[in-house]
Amino acid sequence: MELDLRDRVVVVTGAARGIGAVIAARFAAEGARVVALDLAFPAGPANDGPAVEQVVCDVTDPDSVQAAVDWVVERHGGIDVLVNNAGIVADSTVLETDWATWQKCFDVNVGGTFLMCRAVAPHMQAVGRGRILNAASFAAIVPSVGSAAYAASKAAVVQLTRVLSSELGPHEITVNAYAPGMVPTTMNGFADMPAAQQDRLLDTLSLRRWESPDDVADLLIFLASDQASYITGTLVDVSGGKLATQIPAKAYGR
Repeated sequence: MELDLRDRVVVVTGAARGIGAVIAARFAAEGARVVALDLAFPAGPANDGPAVEQVVCDVTDPDSVQAAVDWVVERHGGIDVLVNNAGIVADSTVLETDWATWQKCFDVNVGGTFLMCRAVAPHMQAVGRGRILNAASFAAIVPSVGSAAYAASKAAVVQLTRVLSSELGPHEITVNAYAPGMVPTTMNGFADMPAAQQDRLLDTLSLRRWESPDDVADLLIFLASDQASYITGTLVDVSGGKLATQIPAKAYGR
């Protein structure tokens, strides 16, 4: 099966670094024309591989979002795939979380996804096709203590995805969410934790290894392809079987 994404116009938010940068690079490697959106981009030469265009955009600002989308459409003639990767984490208990932190988490994770979808969808409707892929999280399935703002915002993204999938279905636009598990990043610091703490986290996985950004990108490339044309309104768990069973680590001790 060949997933032909050549010359598809792909917009990836939060793509200056981390998972977003890998997603953008992987789509470019598939032959897509990729535009990365973020608040700022690292200085210096671009990474090796196909070029990814960079546009400064604040996904919480309606004017900034509209300007970025208008620029992409004017330059490339449309948008085939939108990946709403931009997101932030809020790590505090409910009683410790101040209003500004709660609001910021929802502004970026939910508001940014909403604004990008609202700006891009009319261009997809005009041509009768499109793919929208929204970053949720395993926290939207099973939240953790201290993750109320983050988990609630990602659960909201899932419900937004489901509603939008039906609203855009008549235009042959699919809308799906994806739930990564534990990808070590500078934001979560998984790989820098003490070994015993890392082991406790890895023990929750059926595939007992850290997830890589490429694991996420593999899924998104498929969902963006023509072969995924009948998949919509779903939350796809790409967590390595996190908590698929009560104690998955028991299988590794047999």
